[in-house]
Amino acid sequence: MTAIAGSLEMRPGVAAPHNVRSTRRNWVSPLVQGRPIDQVPGLVATVLSLCGAAHRCASTLAIEAAAAMPGSAKGTIDTMLHRETVREHLYRIALDWPRLLAGGDGGALATAALASMQRCPLAGARASPAQLWPALSHWLRDEWLHTDPARWLQAWLAEGIDWFHAWSRRHTGWLGALLRTARQADVAWPRGVVLRPLFAHGSEVELRRLAADIASRPGFDRLPQWRDAPASTGSWARLRQPAEPVPRSVGELLGYRLAELVRLCLPDAEGESGAQWLGWGVVAVGERQCLAWVEMARGLLIHLVRLGQPQSGAVATVLDYHVVAPTEWNFHPAGLAAQVLATLSIDDPEVRARVNLLTAALDPCVPVEICAPNEDTAGYQESSHA
Repeated sequence: MTAIAGSLEMRPGVAAPHNVRSTRRNWVSPLVQGRPIDQVPGLVATVLSLCGAAHRCASTLAIEAAAAMPGSAKGTIDTMLHRETVREHLYRIALDWPRLLAGGDGGALATAALASMQRCPLAGARASPAQLWPALSHWLRDEWLHTDPARWLQAWLAEGIDWFHAWSRRHTGWLGALLRTARQADVAWPRGVVLRPLFAHGSEVELRRLAADIASRPGFDRLPQWRDAPASTGSWARLRQPAEPVPRSVGELLGYRLAELVRLCLPDAEGESGAQWLGWGVVAVGERQCLAWVEMARGLLIHLVRLGQPQSGAVATVLDYHVVAPTEWNFHPAGLAAQVLATLSIDDPEVRARVNLLTAALDPCVPVEICAPNEDTAGYQESSHA
């Protein structure tokens, strides 16, 4: 499966751009080129199944806009993105964080996290939204936060990272223990490095500029840049993000993911919480060419499509298709992960823990191999998601 999906090789202690290597391939473009448009969203969602709902939404938005079709997907996008993003946050925190961050206590913490997930309403029988989301909020209160979710979020917004650390120190469950252990391996941003959130979706001008780069620069979808420089994306780079605390280190990005999970489990409020928190949109960038974007679990997802002119009575087909996923932004050879890796020492006894923390915080959608500077593979750290 890794041979198909690709992987990331990370070499701590090696200067950028030589410390991150991706073997991810562009499967989508050649697969959908020339296909009728009614086949494409389902095919893209199947090939990119990890966040298939987000890919289906972005593909449908772009294709329907380029074909000047009625927007059949627009009434369901909020619901689809909401549910899938909550599920991904839950799974990554409960299944990946204990394995990557817990150190010697990994077994016990993983067992406790898994037990909590077995009681999660989202993992049980299908329930109506009216039943599911209140039940999930109560579960989050009792199982993970040990406090009311609305009050937790209010404190996060008011007092920031320092409050988050204080909360994790007081927390008596597996999640608090995990965050305390992770903090021991935390890495501050290297000198001169500034977290540069990707906000290309903040204006149509920026989106058109990005579309022009994707369409005209070969390989751009594997090595993307915003305003001619790498950028990072995730739950800390949302379009509706208020003036929340600026993360000062790798580990503090974990707080943003947990805070977004809390937001998404609260009742719907436009631009603030629930199904009305995540953003999405589409913009025409040329003749029968549109760019769609959605905010999903790992960050900003972009689909760019150009359609051919249909023959009389025939369904339009795809001339050109590009997908730019969050993993390509966050693990760009000159991006945030690469700059952090360059500051680590292979002789540091905590180096594996620090790379694991970086992996958990930026959450690539493929496996990660931790390699020594002069070896092809010094060790293998499975960090992908089925």
